[in-house]
Amino acid sequence: MHSKASTKSTEPSPDSFPGDGSTASGLPGARLRRVTDYIDANLPGTLSLDELSALAHMSRFHFARLFKKSTGVPPHRFVVRRRIDRAQELVEARTLSITAIAASVGFHSLSHFSKTFHRLTGCAPTVYRGGTRASEATPPPPKAS
Repeated sequence: MHSKASTKSTEPSPDSFPGDGSTASGLPGARLRRVTDYIDANLPGTLSLDELSALAHMSRFHFARLFKKSTGVPPHRFVVRRRIDRAQELVEARTLSITAIAASVGFHSLSHFSKTFHRLTGCAPTVYRGGTRASEATPPPPKAS
């Protein structure tokens, strides 16, 4: 069984990124928010480094370096983590099939989605869904004395 608390992202939220807004300490806050908002709004699509760096008005190399400095992770890893975070929400909601969830968060292969979900959460999506369902069930009966 999984613990939801341990499967949530340990990466900072866009509002808690370190830095004073200058490029010496990472991406300026407004640019970082523009990029992270764009990522969140476009999870189903292909999010390329070229596309993200263009949003920040920077070269790919400079953007990737400052993005990592701001978030602690490279852009691709950030996108994958956001996709899995969103997938966890959808799995918990139990309104879509696992295949539909995979597609809705930008994975083109159910196998790749399942492997990535397992790697980042510690369990497969179906197990996560089952664990969520089990955690909402009635509590076990008291132990007999």
